[in-house]
Amino acid sequence: MEKVKRYRCRVCNYIYSPLRGEPHRGIPEGTAFEDLPDDYVCPVCGATGKGPVGKWGFVPWEPTRYVCKVCGYVYDQKRGEPKRGIPAGTAFEDLPEDYSCPVCGIDPRITEFYGPVRKAQFEPILDL
Repeated sequence: MEKVKRYRCRVCNYIYSPLRGEPHRGIPEGTAFEDLPDDYVCPVCGATGKGPVGKWGFVPWEPTRYVCKVCGYVYDQKRGEPKRGIPAGTAFEDLPEDYSCPVCGIDPRITEFYGPVRKAQFEPILDL
C-alpha cells in the first residue's frame, strides 16, 4: 500500500490531503499536492486574512497518531499495540486491513449500530 502524502501549511497548520481533496474549490479527491494548480492558495490563510499562502508555504506531513471517530481511542505508532501483536513503530498504514478499534470494535452494541469499526473510522491527529 502506497503511503498518502499529506502537506501542512506552515502558517496555520491546515492539512492538505489527497484523500479528500477540496471539492468545494474544484479540486477532486485523489489530487496529489504536486498536481495542484500553480496559483493554489491555502484555503484557511486566504479566508482568515493571513495573506495568499501558496504551495511554497506547505511542508510534507506524516501523522503518527490516529483517533477513532467513534470512541476517541488513539492509535499511537510509537506505542503500537503489543498485546494485540502490533509492535511499537508500526505505521497506521501498515496495520492489517481487518484492523479494528480495540475499544469500541469489540462492543457488540457499537458494531451493531455502526458496523465494524475499522481503519476507515480513524483520522490523523495533528501533532506539532
